[in-house]
Amino acid sequence: MGLRAFPVLYAKDVESIAAFYARLGFEEFFRLPADGGAAGYVALRRGDAEMAVTTEETPRALWGVEPGAGPRHEMFVYVEGVDEEVDRLRAAGVPVLRDPQDMFWGERVAVVADPEGNLVSLADARRSAP
Repeated sequence: MGLRAFPVLYAKDVESIAAFYARLGFEEFFRLPADGGAAGYVALRRGDAEMAVTTEETPRALWGVEPGAGPRHEMFVYVEGVDEEVDRLRAAGVPVLRDPQDMFWGERVAVVADPEGNLVSLADARRSAP
C-alpha cells in the first residue's frame, strides 16, 4: 500500500460520531479496543477515503494538546444526490444548517451538523467544478 493521509476527528462520543459517518457510507475497518469495549478509536473507510474518530482525551494524553471548543472541523463529503441526502438526514433528525444550493464553483452543496456540532458539507458527486 502506498503512502496515506487521513483526518482524525476528536470526539466526546466516538461511537455516535462513527455512526453518523456510517450513515454517509463510511464503513468501520479498525477499532481500539478491539475487544468490543467502549471505542477509543474507530477507523472508517469509504472507497479510497479514510478517516478516524478518537476521544478528545487522545491529543491530551499523546501530545499534550488541548482540543479546542467546537466546531473543530469541517468534513467535505461527496454524495449521490445532495437534495435527497439532505432530506434523508433531516428525517433522521440531523440538523441541516444550510439547504442545498448551487455554488459558484459548479457544485451543489448543503451543510449539516454531526452529533457534536461539527460541520459536514455535502456535495453532489454528479456535478463537477468548472
